[in-house]
Amino acid sequence: MAAIDPATLSDPSKDGRKSRTFARITRLDGWFKVLGLPWVTPILRLIAGDAPKPQLGALWRLLAVPVLAIAGFLALWASLAPMVQTSLGAIPGPAQVWEQAKVLHADAAAERAKEAAFYDRQAAKNAELVAAGKADEVKARAYTGRPTYYQQIWTSIQTVFFGFLIATIVAVPLGIISGLSPTANAAINPLVQVFKPVSPLAWLPIVTMIVSAAVVGGEGGVSKSFLISAITVTLCSLWPTLINTALGVASIDKDLVNVGRVLKLSPWAKITRLVLPSALPLIFTGLRLSLGVGWMVLIAAEMLAQNPGLGKFVWDEFQNGSSESLARIMVAVLTIGLIGFVLDRIMFALQQAFTFSGTR
Repeated sequence: MAAIDPATLSDPSKDGRKSRTFARITRLDGWFKVLGLPWVTPILRLIAGDAPKPQLGALWRLLAVPVLAIAGFLALWASLAPMVQTSLGAIPGPAQVWEQAKVLHADAAAERAKEAAFYDRQAAKNAELVAAGKADEVKARAYTGRPTYYQQIWTSIQTVFFGFLIATIVAVPLGIISGLSPTANAAINPLVQVFKPVSPLAWLPIVTMIVSAAVVGGEGGVSKSFLISAITVTLCSLWPTLINTALGVASIDKDLVNVGRVLKLSPWAKITRLVLPSALPLIFTGLRLSLGVGWMVLIAAEMLAQNPGLGKFVWDEFQNGSSESLARIMVAVLTIGLIGFVLDRIMFALQQAFTFSGTR
């Protein structure tokens, strides 16, 4: 009988470690997808010793193809941009846009240095007054320099989240009521169909007049411009959440409804224990759509109403009409797109955390 070569026998402990490694990579794969980094998974599987052919195929599809597509887009943009002449000169290519992005960053750093110097001078002056026994003359003034590009980005993000929060507070309860009651749905649905297609440009004058009449702006309070933009976002972004919530609630398993009746659950217990867990995937789909709509609406509202934020930055550069303005507008366009992507990833991460849904 031929002897068995021990080298041909697999090591059970080694196989176990390999299986556990692949299991961990599989668990991490969901979060890589949330972050927009699905190509990390095949790299990790290759490192862990998985079959190279399928992983290289996945790496080509998930990383190489997108990178090549972006490179092709940039090359096409760089070659075609100089051929299009405008009143401000040729359309800027990627190099000019990148240059203006660096200029905006440098301007923001310079403005922060001015602000720091202002507060240093103010603190020194107040310290001199206190030392001279004139503490009653000490004053604290806020820096009133122009907002930086990053401050305008932050203003827009704050505004869209505030409007989105109000929309969620209104839309989710209405959607639950509409999904649970055919009578309520018959009452709510015509209003949804009438107001859902209304443009933010139509809402904005109405909201502006109402806020201007109802809100008295003051120091330390919420500014009228912030409320106008946020409420406009609310009015335009609540519909996807309302519709998807109603659809999710109305489509829950009838057996669950019967269980609630048998257990004689209170309406609150029925909603929190049966309705919401079943409807959460569709509710989060509506929330993702609403946040995307709200972000688009906000930029338009800021441009039209000249409220602080990225929309106003775009309009001011358009009105400025300098040779760099077009490149700065394109910086803003790319910024808006990237922020929209990040907002969607945030909502997708929350959806994964609360629903364990594999929806992408």
